[in-house]
Amino acid sequence: AILLCFLFSCSTTENSSLGNMLAVMQVDEPIPGVCDNSNVIAILPFPGNGQIKAKAPLTDEEITQKLNTEVEYLKDKTNYDDKGMVSLIVNCKGEMVKCSMSNKTKSPELDQQIVDVFSIMVNWKAGTVNGRSVDTSVLYSFEIKNGVISL
Repeated sequence: AILLCFLFSCSTTENSSLGNMLAVMQVDEPIPGVCDNSNVIAILPFPGNGQIKAKAPLTDEEITQKLNTEVEYLKDKTNYDDKGMVSLIVNCKGEMVKCSMSNKTKSPELDQQIVDVFSIMVNWKAGTVNGRSVDTSVLYSFEIKNGVISL
């Protein structure tokens, strides 16, 4: 199994071609498909920092619609409330190479169905740092209220 530690360390990289404040994900075991296991970036949400997050092939609204249509676990659970987080790794070529739950729900079956919906989004626009394509970590938080999923 691939073990990932989501402890992000921020550091300036004076000798790096990236030359920015970066949040680099600690990768404890190699992730098949990434371009550089030692440099998987969590794009920081600050404007003007030269970092652009990976772009999903679907909008948040389309993802939400697919989740609410395709996740069978919730179909008869109109009182179900929960929350969780999906973690994706998108490589420098724009390919999603890993999809898993980083914060799980109360149900392993529900977790798997949610991962299955996200797993169909294999072709992304790669994230960039200063115009250079990089491997990136992408997180989607979601909430379930009365059996309805929202991002």
